[in-house]
Amino acid sequence: MVAPNREQLHALPDEDSSKRRQILAGARKVFMDLGFDGASMGEIARAAGVSKGTLYVYFADKSALFEAILEEEALQHGQVVFNFDPARDAETTLREFALAYNRLLCRPGGGSAIRTVMAIAERMPDVGRRYYFCVLDKTISRLSEYLKAHVAPGDLAIDDCDLAASQFMELCKASLFLPFVFQAAPPPSEQRMMEVIDSATRMFLAAYRAK
Repeated sequence: MVAPNREQLHALPDEDSSKRRQILAGARKVFMDLGFDGASMGEIARAAGVSKGTLYVYFADKSALFEAILEEEALQHGQVVFNFDPARDAETTLREFALAYNRLLCRPGGGSAIRTVMAIAERMPDVGRRYYFCVLDKTISRLSEYLKAHVAPGDLAIDDCDLAASQFMELCKASLFLPFVFQAAPPPSEQRMMEVIDSATRMFLAAYRAK
């Protein structure tokens, strides 16, 4: 796999940055419509409204293009503010985190990157690993650190905070994310998200609140 030249990508002037965004938007549409294997540089150039020559100025191949899309996905996840201030009570923090997390996962168009990653991860495991560690594992680690801060004073009784963080993240998206990502249902409503989050928070605290 050919990796994008990161120094060049981050040093582009405004006009080139705009062109790069235009190309990525076209590539995202082609990957979503045709999948990674079905996409071609010609199709991507047409969708982006640029020539193939211009496309190759920015990206060496479709693998580099897809990695750039995953980088943007990681940046979007990183820009979402989760308030993990240890001074905040666990119930409020978990509810607010779960709502922000579900909004991020189930936003319109938000499932296209993960669908494509899932489709190619077996054949291109490095892509799957990078997506997991750059996007998903970071959120687990941040929640885990918050939980540890509440284990120390005795608010929560948790032996494995990494496991507990993963459990809560699965609980709070139960019945929401999988139907959405597999296009079996539209993005869930705020009301439905809150119903699931309320149930998930009660279950989590029933198991882990200090007795």
